[in-house]
Amino acid sequence: MAERGKLKIFMGYAAGVGKTYKMLEEAQDLKASGVDIVVGYFEPHGRKETIAKTEGLEMVPRKNVQYRDSLFEEMDTDAILARHPQVCVVDEFPHTNVPGSERGKRWEDVEVLLAAGIDVLTTMNIQHLESLNDHIWQISGIRVRETIPDWVVQQADDVVMVDLTPRALLNRLQRGVVYERQKAELALQNFFREQTLVALRELALRQAAHEVEHRMVDDQARSQPSDGELAVPRKHHKILVLVTADIKTAMVIRRAKRVSDFLGAECFAVSVQPTGDLSGLPAADREAVERHLNFARNLHIETRILEGDDIAATLVDFGRRNQVTQIFLTRPHRKAWSPVLSRDPAQRVLGLAKDMLIVIVSDREPVSQ
Repeated sequence: MAERGKLKIFMGYAAGVGKTYKMLEEAQDLKASGVDIVVGYFEPHGRKETIAKTEGLEMVPRKNVQYRDSLFEEMDTDAILARHPQVCVVDEFPHTNVPGSERGKRWEDVEVLLAAGIDVLTTMNIQHLESLNDHIWQISGIRVRETIPDWVVQQADDVVMVDLTPRALLNRLQRGVVYERQKAELALQNFFREQTLVALRELALRQAAHEVEHRMVDDQARSQPSDGELAVPRKHHKILVLVTADIKTAMVIRRAKRVSDFLGAECFAVSVQPTGDLSGLPAADREAVERHLNFARNLHIETRILEGDDIAATLVDFGRRNQVTQIFLTRPHRKAWSPVLSRDPAQRVLGLAKDMLIVIVSDREPVSQ
């Protein structure tokens, strides 16, 4: 079995900061040093300076995928596997493949390349990180649809933050370097407002610092003796998320995952049902709960369906038996809760779990621009 390839991500806070340019610079350096490297996918966006950086690099032709009455071009993962270079350049990591493709997301294609022992250089922006989806919406008023689970980024061997001041980025946009004029004017009225870019940049820099801190902790843990005598004792956190049919549950799951990653904590997502399964729910609620549980699993959160008529008591009991330190929940519409309860279960959880931190996630509106 081939040794897993290494993943290097060039991350920025917005289009046009120079992620792809920097990635292609590294690709050219690798080629010059004798490394067998190909470009599996490159999106030029009409940027002449970036296009020039591909000169001399081997391009793997894209494949055509038919969807309805149109043909679309996607990365040809099978062709890259057959070519089997040492390194492959893959632009736009968060991309969603056209329906009918073998895999739904480009990051899943990259996982296939890595599993085959091929190193990958790729690009993404901070707003595509799944756990930040609600935060980005509050900053920009825009809901990002193409996201990547945090664990995919966390397993990267290297994350390079490509930075550019918002003023410099806006200057590039106004000069037509990032987008052609009409698209640039539209961008300036929406995502590319200076206050939005400042907030996104700050978020990206904090994320970079967070990644560095995590890597330092991991390196220290690996360098400690096996008997663990030099280990610094710290509280072991465990986080519990209540999953319901409420539409805000996805936001709660993201928030809990973000906190659990920051603390290095285990995370559980549970639904409480009188029957111990979802069979007693109306079809629409059952579909919503299943969707939320699958969403949690995709973020590598352990999921359970607990049996109990009393949501609050069952939740807190599970928390105590599993040494949970924080419970995340939302206060949904009453119909999303079991009708056997006479008052808000969130308040009952607060009363029953005085030994745990209870986080009730509010559904805030995005900031006005």
